[in-house]
Amino acid sequence: MAKTERYYGTGRRKKSIARVYLVPGKGDVTINKRSMDEYFGLETLKVIVRQPLAATETAEKFDVIVNVHGGGYTGQAGAIRHGIARALLTVDADYRPVLKKAGFLTRDPRMKERKKYGLKAARRAPQFSKR
Repeated sequence: MAKTERYYGTGRRKKSIARVYLVPGKGDVTINKRSMDEYFGLETLKVIVRQPLAATETAEKFDVIVNVHGGGYTGQAGAIRHGIARALLTVDADYRPVLKKAGFLTRDPRMKERKKYGLKAARRAPQFSKR
C-alpha cells in the first residue's frame, strides 16, 4: 500500500488555530469537512485563504484539508493562510523568499488586551463625574 504524501503546517491568528494538510490534487479547499464556499460567506475571506497558493502558483497542484477552531471567521481565515504558507515550505524551501516578502510566514502578534482591575474593560474606565 503506497502512502500518499501529505504536507503539514500549523497556522495561528488571534484565538484561531488551523491544522493544514496539503495533498497532491486539483485545488479543492476543505475546511472542517465542508467546502470553502460553504464555510466562508465573504469572498474576501476566500481570497485571503488562497493567497499563499496564488503567490507560489501552486493553486492547481494541491488539495487543502483544514481543521480550524477558535476565534471568528476573519481570524480563522488568517490562521489558515499562515498554515498553508508553512505547509508550502515543507513542500519546497525555494518558496520561502516569495512567501516571506508577501508576509505570509509572519505570525500576526496582535492579541486581545487583558482587562485590568478598576476598569470596566481593557482600557474603558468607569464614568467620571465631578459632582
